[in-house]
Amino acid sequence: MSIIDKYDYEFPPDLIAQKPAHPRDSAKLLIYDRKTKAVSFDIFKNIGKYLPEGTVLVLNETKVLPARFEVAKLTGGKIKLLYLSGEKNIFSALSPRRLHPGEVLKFGSKEITVTKVLEDGYRFKADKSFDIKKELEKYGDTPLPPYIKNSPLSRSEIKKEYQTVFAKKYGSVAAPTASLHFTKKLLESLKKQGIKEEKVTLHVGLGTFATVTEENIKEGRLHSEYYEINKGVADKLILAKKHGNVVIPVGTTALRTLESAFERDKFEKLSGDTDIFIKEGDKLKFADGLITNFHVPKSSLIMLVSALIGREKTLELYNLAIKNKFRLFSFGDAMLIL
Repeated sequence: MSIIDKYDYEFPPDLIAQKPAHPRDSAKLLIYDRKTKAVSFDIFKNIGKYLPEGTVLVLNETKVLPARFEVAKLTGGKIKLLYLSGEKNIFSALSPRRLHPGEVLKFGSKEITVTKVLEDGYRFKADKSFDIKKELEKYGDTPLPPYIKNSPLSRSEIKKEYQTVFAKKYGSVAAPTASLHFTKKLLESLKKQGIKEEKVTLHVGLGTFATVTEENIKEGRLHSEYYEINKGVADKLILAKKHGNVVIPVGTTALRTLESAFERDKFEKLSGDTDIFIKEGDKLKFADGLITNFHVPKSSLIMLVSALIGREKTLELYNLAIKNKFRLFSFGDAMLIL
């Protein structure tokens, strides 16, 4: 059995959540205390009962782009594209069709031109008045993960529901899903309780859905994603740790951001690309716990959870959640690891 196969588990397909809980904070919550080994169950709305006094939650304020869009060939016919990266009038996207440099396509009322064939798609250019993110807001659709096949949500509902209530900075093709459980009312309640929150950014790329390979494990590297931490936020987080406060990232993206930036007792690199692969045996440098969803078998995300509690305990808790009919994956239920 390969290392990757050791992170496999079985689950009933009907546990794959096709829409979020309503209200969002009514999702189920599994709580695991690493010190006492105790497991308990509740709903997400009551998460404040389990957070130590003075806890700092670290939230990823990335915003999901409606990255799937349609263009028309000047000779007739339509093509679906998926935005990958880029700014303003120069950007790259995936296409299921073969495109050629110099080919002109119609996007809304504007024209875009294929300028280069890339390893993972195509580069496009438009005139200087074109802004890809504004055009996506106007014409694009939010791409859901491939395992959500039967969502009852409409296009407009998906745009709203597959977005955190504090999303601010456009750049992701997938939501930081552990944060989807928070409502504005819950965040306000936690604030009154003395739970602090700090925001960081990591823009989630398509690589989050990629299959882990033996090469990933051998090299200890994953797909690359852009992150940034405001210096003021970094200073507050360092101060919180000095005062003995518990710092808990909300989701694997927030955790990867902290662990990518923190070196030698300080946040050394406040922005840049990270391909960090956190897995069992790795010691976390900054995070004291994690709020997370239940992830796809054999994924880098379930391996990340194993860095906190080990592979055997991770699979044990997953099987316990499945036994208790927890909903899985992006729109699913949550786990708090203390």
